[in-house]
Amino acid sequence: MSLVGKLSAEILIVAPHHEHHGVWSGRPHHFLNVSPEKIKKVHLHEGDWGSVGSVIEWHYVIDGKDQVVKHVVESIDEENKAVTFKVIEGDVLKEYKSFKGTVQYIPKGEATWVHWTFEYEKVNKDIPHPFKLFEYTIHLSEELDDHLVQA
Repeated sequence: MSLVGKLSAEILIVAPHHEHHGVWSGRPHHFLNVSPEKIKKVHLHEGDWGSVGSVIEWHYVIDGKDQVVKHVVESIDEENKAVTFKVIEGDVLKEYKSFKGTVQYIPKGEATWVHWTFEYEKVNKDIPHPFKLFEYTIHLSEELDDHLVQA
């Protein structure tokens, strides 16, 4: 059994893709307004909001448990509307040796698809794939879409 894994999913959004991309790439602290019951704190540790190399710490609740994760913004691709994050500290690394997430916005006519990918390596074969965290992240994107449409 391989310890390396990859999860991918796409969801359709209604709000303009540049608004979504702007939040994930440069204003993640906006999630405090989008989903205050899930996201408790988003703190910039190093760098500037919206810059590659910035280090951001998230305090969030999943399955009723307080969690913390710190990630570095590994890349921001404005042309392809994609952002990649690499986890460098926190609860996620208790179960995964490495963990990376990428979100990309793919316009298709009037609609836009949000494509999420998680790439990870589990600490051992007994660790489950991160389905709960993946679903949680997809739901955050859906909540962001609802929030942006209502704004």
